[in-house]
Amino acid sequence: MADHSTALVIIDVQEAMFSYPDMKLYDEEGVMNRIISLLHKARTAGTTVVYIQHTEDQEYTKGTSTWEISSRITPQEGELVIEKPTWDAFHQTRLHEELQQRGITDLVICGMQSEFCVDSTTRRAFSMGYSSVLVEDANSTFDNGSLSGGQIVKHHNSVLGGRFAKLCKAQEVEF
Repeated sequence: MADHSTALVIIDVQEAMFSYPDMKLYDEEGVMNRIISLLHKARTAGTTVVYIQHTEDQEYTKGTSTWEISSRITPQEGELVIEKPTWDAFHQTRLHEELQQRGITDLVICGMQSEFCVDSTTRRAFSMGYSSVLVEDANSTFDNGSLSGGQIVKHHNSVLGGRFAKLCKAQEVEF
């Protein structure tokens, strides 16, 4: 039976993330396969699924092909899509209200990019009283010139895990 107080939150898995000819996400294929697996498990269990969709100028302009949620995880009817203008999925959005209306207290967080939207949203969820799991092998980012994407993911997992969220591997997540 599904735990109806939990939601899977998929952050910024949009076509833009896969559209840069000279940049690839760290462990891109592995991370995407794990996000797809999490989505399948959540849907099978009847768990609330929330897509966070970054919306701003350039690659994230509403209505453009790069703004669209990845075709590999297209939202189904009834799944929640929250557009956000900043790195924090709660800031200037209706996310908190939507979660409250559904009785959601626990979040399973995955997506892009580890050091920006995943980090900001995980910290804010903690501050707002949510109990969160950060899926340590289902978040990713790009190399930034100083650190590799893998180093950034590892660092953010270590900073967020045990403080702002519980760390869990995708295969260990149950809904």
